[in-house]
Amino acid sequence: MTRNPVHFLPAIEIETGLTQPDHAVIWLHGLGADGNDFVPVVRELEIPPEVSIRFVFPHAPERPVSINNGYVMRAWYDIYQAAIDRQQDEAGIRASQKAIDQLIQREVDRGISSKNIFLAGFSQGGAMALQAGLRQTLPLAGIIALSCYLPLAEMLDSEASVANASIPILMMHGTYDSVVPLALAISSREKLLSAKYSLQWHEYPMAHSVCTEEINDISRWLQRKLDPQIE
Repeated sequence: MTRNPVHFLPAIEIETGLTQPDHAVIWLHGLGADGNDFVPVVRELEIPPEVSIRFVFPHAPERPVSINNGYVMRAWYDIYQAAIDRQQDEAGIRASQKAIDQLIQREVDRGISSKNIFLAGFSQGGAMALQAGLRQTLPLAGIIALSCYLPLAEMLDSEASVANASIPILMMHGTYDSVVPLALAISSREKLLSAKYSLQWHEYPMAHSVCTEEINDISRWLQRKLDPQIE
């Protein structure tokens, strides 16, 4: 039987180190952006030259976004209203989760152990990193969730994957964020902690954005996961 070919999300790829990558970071952009958005972050993470990582920056599909008057833009799922956690686009979230699962499987097929694959994302992308990572049946290395919240939170208890019950999670948020309110991020954090996830939390005096201090903290966290001997 011939399998239908998998159509992967288009993506930008950057490899560090001098050898075949043995780690991967799949980094998901926010609403209305694209995979280029976080490409400059790679050089700021100060990855040691002896560490070989493939960074994958996929482009979300283009779709009408209700809160933006139906304007078509890259989005992982639709946003219906400003209270983003109240009426959620479950079908869109699930479709993007499947597309991210396919990217994870592709890295495994290219020779990278799932235990060496990180999911990272900002805003909608961070929400999808949590959605896909916590439900992924292959054990992953970690989740970096920036300026985001936990989507479909009420379904996590029944859908969470045992394989990632102890996955390290790094959550980071701006105290002046008016797009994804800090209170929503904190409630997501508390939900994850109550479910016994291993979670590290950072707040920064910023809006819905990324700051230098945050990038430095990501760099330290990531390097510790790559090499547990680093303090």
